[in-house]
Amino acid sequence: MKKSFLTLATLAVAGLALAGCTPAEDAAPEAPETLVVGLVPSQDVDQLVLDGEELAGLLGEQLDMPVEVIVTDSYNALVVAMQAGQAHVGMFGPIALVQAVDQAGAEAVLQSVRFGSSTYVTQWFTNDTDRFCTTDIVTDEDGYTFCNGTDSADGGPVGQEALANITEDEIIAFVDEGSASGYYYPATQLQEVGLDPFNLSGAFFAGGHPNAVSAVARGEATVGTSYNDARSNVVEEIPTVGSDVTVFAWSTNIPNDGIAVGGDLPEDLKEAITAAFLAIADTEDGIAILNAIYNIDGLVPADLEALDAARQVEANFGE
Repeated sequence: MKKSFLTLATLAVAGLALAGCTPAEDAAPEAPETLVVGLVPSQDVDQLVLDGEELAGLLGEQLDMPVEVIVTDSYNALVVAMQAGQAHVGMFGPIALVQAVDQAGAEAVLQSVRFGSSTYVTQWFTNDTDRFCTTDIVTDEDGYTFCNGTDSADGGPVGQEALANITEDEIIAFVDEGSASGYYYPATQLQEVGLDPFNLSGAFFAGGHPNAVSAVARGEATVGTSYNDARSNVVEEIPTVGSDVTVFAWSTNIPNDGIAVGGDLPEDLKEAITAAFLAIADTEDGIAILNAIYNIDGLVPADLEALDAARQVEANFGE
């Protein structure tokens, strides 16, 4: 079974060039010779290359066809890749998943499960607890620190009042401009406390959830955002990250990331791709690789109603 891995810095130019090439309206959709699956870095890219190769192999065995995995530099680039037909399957955060559906005609088929839940939250964290913690700091059994009730909450929002202490020139490590937990939801929270997320002179995109955590742990930013709890992805590199970085707030609940398939694929292939991912998630080796890529513990059918909530966040963002 042939498998390969391609890293793309950007697909925007090529994608837009191909976007106008569409099949005749009456032509039946054809299966691609090679299935292309798109990922966006949430970890070290070199490691994602290795994990992506394994995923390509597992999918190829399930589908009995060649599979390639590409890595784009952002969720937006992956949406463009699907729109242009350069990617047939995408693994997206919830906002980007909605964008893939609405802009690229993709179909959301599966959502991730973590810790038994198909939802998660943005966690806000800091190295300046004097400013952002209004309660005592709590340390859990693994050495991770929390304040403002984030250690015991079942869902969000939590500690949002502490966000009012953020200034326009605060050095904030966001994740990616297309990330739900790393940007859209926290930026919406900042709007709610009276800050303009488009007028933050010290904010920057770290390029991945672990990168945002590392930036705060190393003092390159005072505040950061990520999914909960991305500190676990950094502990090998920075063993003291649990105490160096303290979680002080959560967003409202966010639907988990998910998998979309190209809307112009044959229906039987869409069904086969969905079944292949579910089969992979049902094996020890398969769930290990999904966990390595995006910390996925399981997969369930996409909750389209929950994704509508993410669509509303996207629609209201910046208004």
